[in-house]
Amino acid sequence: MHWLAALSLLRAERRAGVLVTVTDVRGHAPRDAGAKMVVAADATWGSVGGGNLEETALARARALIASRAVAPVTFTMSLSDRARTEHGQQCCGGEVTLVLEPQPVVPAIAIFGMGHVGLELARILSRHDVELHLADSRAAYVADDALAVLHGGPATIHAHHAPLPEVVLGQVPTGSHVLVLTHDHAEDFALCDAALRCGHLASVGLIGSAAKWRRFEKGLRVEGHPETEISRIRCPIGAGAPTGKDPASIALAVAGEVLQLAAADRAALR
Repeated sequence: MHWLAALSLLRAERRAGVLVTVTDVRGHAPRDAGAKMVVAADATWGSVGGGNLEETALARARALIASRAVAPVTFTMSLSDRARTEHGQQCCGGEVTLVLEPQPVVPAIAIFGMGHVGLELARILSRHDVELHLADSRAAYVADDALAVLHGGPATIHAHHAPLPEVVLGQVPTGSHVLVLTHDHAEDFALCDAALRCGHLASVGLIGSAAKWRRFEKGLRVEGHPETEISRIRCPIGAGAPTGKDPASIALAVAGEVLQLAAADRAALR
């Protein structure tokens, strides 16, 4: 498999990896500068030269995966029979420099409700390297033409039309940050209720006023949710940033909040 296809596969399967590249060669070496290898925890694609060089690169790449590192690492190896080796002798006589670039699993964000605020929020997030799930009970709001403005950025976008949007919660990846801002408060409540019953979500945020949240808190208690679970829902979302009431301003505040949460997730895992 070509290294680009391997990276695409890892991204689609939400598996971390490392791209290993030969960046410099002095003297004789088994591969030229530019040779690449993709490393996952349990698989590899491509080659940077075999032998001790490649085994060392594999070990270091998998150590980066295990530590959830995000910063690239460069190292140089001598391919000499006088050089100390861990994985067998390699006596080509040259010297090779490799760069190891971690390819972490990207954050997953799910927006429920693709009205004015939802679309503005998706526009901002589509410019970031995230997996973006967009759901609405109204087919027209997640149709290709409605979401055409989102394409062209680095985000991977998944559109979901579901008359009962809460069923989509079971389709979003583990660790997703869920944002609830549908056109219907009954839908919002059903989503909050279902989200609290899911064990795989990183966070849940709800758009709305203090009065709306008081009604939701009461309703969620009636549904049997303990206070500790109810408190997992942030409402209103984006409240920590100064903002106006227009969709673009609200979306900007919410995007900043959820991206900070995603960044905190990544930092906590290191």
